[in-house]
Amino acid sequence: MNETMVCAVGRVATQPVYREMASGPSARFRLAVTARYWDREKNTWTDGHTNFFTVWANRQLATNTAASLTVGEPVIVQGRLKVRTDVREGQSWTSADIDAVSIGHDLAWGTSAFRRAAKVETAAVPAQPEPNWETPPDDSAVSTEAESQRRLESAVLT
Repeated sequence: MNETMVCAVGRVATQPVYREMASGPSARFRLAVTARYWDREKNTWTDGHTNFFTVWANRQLATNTAASLTVGEPVIVQGRLKVRTDVREGQSWTSADIDAVSIGHDLAWGTSAFRRAAKVETAAVPAQPEPNWETPPDDSAVSTEAESQRRLESAVLT
């Protein structure tokens, strides 16, 4: 519950890598976030240090990320910050990852045209009739409805 939520504004540093996993689609890319500040001596804006984050997206966000982002595009990423430290072969390293909740183009730098993703219809998922909300179901209908819901959920997960 006490997760560190961050909002990072930067540019896509690597082409998103899309994978179909057993748990569903997954995509990752590197995000470059460069601080900018006003240099009073030079009287100009100057680039500061660049931080790199690995951004992870899952499920539909992963599919849309892979289809929408390319290297160099300005984006805004909101998600959970995960900082990991490890020692391998005598060297310690630190990795900062963001488990994305939301990703979008930064419209301060250009325009974007939103397109709703098409829903994928699967033949393995039977069409469910609209439940009768007017009358309470009898016991046999409840067990049949529960069984139908269980089959639908298992079909969606596979």
